Amino acid sequence: MEIVRVQRTQARPTDTPQNFGGTVTMQRFRQAKNPAMADMVAVFFEAGARTRPHIHASDQILYVVEGHGIVATEAERRLIRAGDIVVIPAGEWHWHGATATSAMCHLSVRPAGPTEWNAPLRDWSTYMEGAR
Repeated sequence: MEIVRVQRTQARPTDTPQNFGGTVTMQRFRQAKNPAMADMVAVFFEAGARTRPHIHASDQILYVVEGHGIVATEAERRLIRAGDIVVIPAGEWHWHGATATSAMCHLSVRPAGPTEWNAPLRDWSTYMEGAR
């Protein structure tokens, strides 16, 4: 058994800054090495920071720990806040991060598998437009 605690003071700059817009730090708990393991990381987004659009080969679960954020797919943009749980199905184009005015931290949990970080940007530049 392993018990962990999300702590901003333990977060470090991401080693893949090209996959984000804005300031993002991460506290990695587990890095999945095989399909039987889950990858688990707390991601701290400063206000206005977010991921670039991407696609995972497996489902991704986001648990919002603190702050206010946004998660977007091709079909919708949703505002999220502390306590919300988001399930993003495998193969779905999406991005997520903080709102323009609030920092946000979420815990990301997903099985081992590749992520396509070269997904098309589509309407990524319109950011908060149409979020509900």
